[in-house]
Amino acid sequence: MAKQEIETVREQIYWSYANLAMAHTAVDKKQEKFGRFNYMIRAKLFKGLKEGTMNMRTIFDDEKIKLQTGQICNYCGSSEKLALDHIFPQIFGGKDDAENLIYACRTCNSSKGKKDLMEWMDCREIFLPLMVIRRYLKLTFSYCLENHLIDKKIEELKDMELPFKIDLLPTSYPNPTKLILNIRKNKNAL
Repeated sequence: MAKQEIETVREQIYWSYANLAMAHTAVDKKQEKFGRFNYMIRAKLFKGLKEGTMNMRTIFDDEKIKLQTGQICNYCGSSEKLALDHIFPQIFGGKDDAENLIYACRTCNSSKGKKDLMEWMDCREIFLPLMVIRRYLKLTFSYCLENHLIDKKIEELKDMELPFKIDLLPTSYPNPTKLILNIRKNKNAL
């Protein structure tokens, strides 16, 4: 998919989400590299999202995963000194509700500060768990729908002060062996 084919915010989010699905299937199948099947998943989902024959999964699915994960840092897995972190910082319009909150240890929370989640991920040079990225993309989509930004040209958003950075939505992923779906609670922990 050539970058010039992605013009609107909707297309950018859909392309990012389709790439996430591609990465998710590769990690789920414990593949060492992306293959034809993964690229087919990406192409089919992107086309389906654009045509309206497929939808992004609801945030409800992510809430179930959050409950199953338990009280651990969703970024590093620590269970020490936890706080609730706003995925979209409140100072930039992030809501103070369950969909925008996940557990983070004080170290990660402090390090992230008021940065955009994807900006923070780039600074750390570590890919976040795919389920965290998925939640971020869903929040981005919801925010854009609610604020009538979804069908704007990508360039129109670049200078706006938003709780996300449209140009940082991940559209390429490292080798599947370097990715994880979700932080898991240590079964031996009390």
